[in-house]
Amino acid sequence: MATIGLDRLYYAKITEDASGEETYASPVQLAKAMTAELSVELAEATLYADDGAAEIVKEFKSGTLSLGVDDIGATAASDLTIDKNGVVVSASEDGGEPVAVGFRAKKSNGKYKYFWLYRVKFGIPATNLATKGDSITFSTPTIEGTILRRNKPDAKGAHPWKAEVTEGDATVTAATISNWYKTV
Repeated sequence: MATIGLDRLYYAKITEDASGEETYASPVQLAKAMTAELSVELAEATLYADDGAAEIVKEFKSGTLSLGVDDIGATAASDLTIDKNGVVVSASEDGGEPVAVGFRAKKSNGKYKYFWLYRVKFGIPATNLATKGDSITFSTPTIEGTILRRNKPDAKGAHPWKAEVTEGDATVTAATISNWYKTV
């Protein structure tokens, strides 16, 4: 079913212990979401035997998340480098720490599809500015991040990179939806 909206853009800081076990902080709102574009890159291999493709493997390699937001909120900005005057300072050495990113998309039936991307490493936000002419044009930042898989394997031995659930599906409990933004 098609989506007709996007909102509730959150992020959660990640800390890792010596063994690489990830722990997520409580999610906080990143900004008001305008657009979210998710693209995935796959590692692919084809084994040829008997003059044809015998096996094909396609695995998640990485992804890109491009977010159009109204503004980077104060809480999110405080996670960047800020000097004693409250100024956000960007340096060439800034690489940023990965965070988990969650959001939801409204479907045409009024229900929502919920997402968590487990590890996203953002670059420096793009700034687009324009002078005011005869009409007012909003200028908003775009932030782009690389989506990575989790470091530690889950109970099935896999390295998940995304969690996704659709509200109203028969196997989805109300608690799953109501707790979506409480923990990653």
